Formats: sequence, structure tokens, C-alpha cells
Amino acid sequence: MGYAKLNAKISVEDYLTGEEISQIRHEFIDGEVYAMAGASQNHNRIAGNLFSSLSRHLENSSCEPYAEGMKVKTVENVFYYPDVLVSCEGNFNNPNYSESPVLIIEVTSPSTAQIDRREKLRAYQQMPNIHEYVLVDQEKIAVEIHRRQSDGRWITYYFDRNDEEFTLESVDLKILLTDVYRRVNFDSQP
Repeated sequence: MGYAKLNAKISVEDYLTGEEISQIRHEFIDGEVYAMAGASQNHNRIAGNLFSSLSRHLENSSCEPYAEGMKVKTVENVFYYPDVLVSCEGNFNNPNYSESPVLIIEVTSPSTAQIDRREKLRAYQQMPNIHEYVLVDQEKIAVEIHRRQSDGRWITYYFDRNDEEFTLESVDLKILLTDVYRRVNFDSQP
């Protein structure tokens, strides 16, 4: 999904109030508001496949997956809308955003891949509860998992073969890349 920056800086309170009534989602970074563009068919398929797998796997767990409509507050003045997140915090302090997810998944597009890999990665790595940050390419088979180690360091794992399986350690779920990319048609890319 692409972003369009709005011109004026606003407060966190005004941002959160506006998001409650807006029909368009916006991310918020230090007073600046960025409108989010719509997603492609493949983007939705991938995010849906991951959400479905997580939902089935966690149905009897205290952890719960949320789709793209749930915000994450990373630091005091930054809010993002990840494609999928998993939280084990039960009821949030604020019902409109999570402050301590254990897993965040972004499906990258050409317009957002660099933001997802740099800006968001740094922000998510600063959140103490996040165990994994997963980037899934919508234009080719490619998954990268950024995983926090027990000593606090981060290691990145790459998967790019359709027959590969990876584990989301934060929720103890093994997933085949064929399941992540089910129904995805790379030939239809513009």
C-alpha cells in the first residue's frame, strides 16, 4: 500500500479521534498523518492466508490475531496499521490500538517495501514485547523473519522456495510457503 502525506501536523489525540470517524486509514508519525492507499488482490490474499492460519492456530489461546484495521502504537507519537498482528495482552488499554503485540506481519508492496524494511523495522525492534517482525513480498515468493533472540539481538531469516516451511516462534506455528501464497497469481502483476 502506498502513502499520501497530509499537510498539517496534528496531536495524537486529534489523530485518534479522526481515525474513529475516517473511512480511510492513516498512519501517524510525530504529528504527521499519512493516508494509506488500497491493497492489491495478491496483497489481500497473502494477508488473508496468514490471518486465517493464525486464527485457526490460536483459537484456544490467550493470543489473538488482528487484521489490517488494528493500529499499533510503537512509541509515544507513532502509530502504524500492520497487515496482521498477534497480541496476547487480552483487552487493550485503548480498544483502538495495541501497545504490546508479539508478532507483526507486513505484506510489502513496491511503494512500501523500504519503509517496512527500515523505518518500521527499527520502530518495532524498540518495542519490548515484539518477538518477530515478518515481511512477505507480494510480487515473488520471499519471506523474511526478523526475530529477537534471548539476549535482545535480532537475527533475520530468509525463505524463498515454495516448498519451504518456516516457524513463527512467537506463536509456535509452522507454515508452508505454499499456504502463505495460496491463490496468489504472480502473472497478473502490472
